[in-house]
Amino acid sequence: MSTVSTASHWCAEPLWCPARRLNRAGIPEKYLPWLLDPTSLTERIVNRCHGGFRVQLLDQRRARPLRNEAQALGMRLGSRAIVRQVRLMCGHTPWVYARTIIPPRTFARKFHRFTHLGARSLGTMLFADPSMTRGEVEVACLTPVDRLYYLATRDLDDKPETIWGRRSLFRMGGKPLLVCEFFLPDIAEFSE
Repeated sequence: MSTVSTASHWCAEPLWCPARRLNRAGIPEKYLPWLLDPTSLTERIVNRCHGGFRVQLLDQRRARPLRNEAQALGMRLGSRAIVRQVRLMCGHTPWVYARTIIPPRTFARKFHRFTHLGARSLGTMLFADPSMTRGEVEVACLTPVDRLYYLATRDLDDKPETIWGRRSLFRMGGKPLLVCEFFLPDIAEFSE
């Protein structure tokens, strides 16, 4: 794999494709069950990790989402949201880099619980809420020129050439949040 300068990590955003229009032939078979599963990713990892699941909080703060994230949420470009970044871990091994964008209209009032999750699982809260609805799954492939590639692979000893991920627009009580999940190489061993 060629070396990419740090500056180039910030030049591109993922190109998201609706799962229903996805050319599956270009995706490694071992990632398809993870990318296309409509159930709770947290629950699926817990079942495969046999007691070693945990959430590692990387960062959570008010920040500007990426342009495509703001557009997916119907936010004005340049406005701020809560940007939460975590790793879903099996023991000491990172399986997923997850990024959630929570616009101000969502974390206002009773939904402020999103801003106090810490190292608890967002997925557990989402799938337990009876008002939750999930939009269409979209899929993207990160490469070293994508902005999120560096964030997803930091601290990995062996950085893969590509990282496959998915995102969905969730609504709780009609309020939107965007959940992006990127599958790191060690998770592939645990596909069906």
